[in-house]
Amino acid sequence: MTLPQHDLAARVLTALEARGETLAVAESLTGGLLGATITSVPGASSVFRGGVIAYATDVKASLLGVDPDLLAREGAVHPEVARQLAAGVRARLSATYGLGLTGVAGPDPQDGRPPGTLYVGVAGPDGAEAVAPRVGGGDRPSIRSEAVAAALDLLATRLGAFR
Repeated sequence: MTLPQHDLAARVLTALEARGETLAVAESLTGGLLGATITSVPGASSVFRGGVIAYATDVKASLLGVDPDLLAREGAVHPEVARQLAAGVRARLSATYGLGLTGVAGPDPQDGRPPGTLYVGVAGPDGAEAVAPRVGGGDRPSIRSEAVAAALDLLATRLGAFR
């Protein structure tokens, strides 16, 4: 189901609030856009614990606990990095759910991956997973916007917020 980002954020927050649960985010390629989208919803503070913008690779390891060997071997744009970002921010901000975003917004490739490559991780009480919702083109703003929508959609689906 495709909804505007604000509506997706509102659905996620409503579902989390109804369950008495919280959310934290770790962002790389989106540079704070996910947190800004979430906090654009009135009442977000009842659910949203906060976020970490881990743009530099070393910050992903030092602040969020991403395995430095994984980063050295695979680079920052990898599904396991997204999963570890989600799990790390969930633990560090004491949230029920964590979302982790990593990818390439462009215009140049990174770690051998083309612009538009995106991995989203979600961590919750039942574990952590990562998905690759998109590999494709587009300009930097549209890639970042799609990343936010992909992360919110993944969590909304996991929470059953589309029912």
